[in-house]
Amino acid sequence: MIKVLFADDHEMVRIGVSSYLSAQADIQVIAEAEDGGEAVELALAHKPDIILMDLVMKQMDGIEATRRIIEKWPEAKIIIVTSFLDDEKVYPALEAGASSYMLKTSKAKDIAEAIRSTYKGQSVLEPEVTGKLMTRMRKSPAAALHEALTARELEVLRLMTQGKTNLEISEELFISLKTVKVHVSNILGKLEVHDRTQAVIYAFNEGLFK
Repeated sequence: MIKVLFADDHEMVRIGVSSYLSAQADIQVIAEAEDGGEAVELALAHKPDIILMDLVMKQMDGIEATRRIIEKWPEAKIIIVTSFLDDEKVYPALEAGASSYMLKTSKAKDIAEAIRSTYKGQSVLEPEVTGKLMTRMRKSPAAALHEALTARELEVLRLMTQGKTNLEISEELFISLKTVKVHVSNILGKLEVHDRTQAVIYAFNEGLFK
């Protein structure tokens, strides 16, 4: 029997989902919580096999509740069940330690299957969540490095991609040759490359100056 704790601040949602799950031969809802703080207390007290966690709740949200549960009980298996798919909810929830991520628009039978799969150690993610994670993973580890460049450094890098020498850059931007060299050195350091050529290749690969 898979023992489940269900945390959601909407009573009707808890009643509906709990009734369906309790009707399953292999699932038992042993406790319900209406806010994050209560979810943490009940999770640590009952040690359920699965925790269904809403994200937006009073007093303490599901992300913080998930984080606190995992900190004190790393083996906990938490399934987020929410209406939200925005990045500010998805990534923090998974980073906090949630095993699976489902939407409230999912059919009750799909949530039941997610419980069974998560109980077996699998992660169940909504297709939209999987898409977000794949997009994030496809990005180069260096994809965000250029965000550390200042406006002036981006200007210098743009001229570097045009094949300009340090002297030509200094004349075009009306700055000293020494200042250009400092900017170039900063650019190489921030982009984690060894020379101008690699910096230019980085710029082209990231499509910085289309």
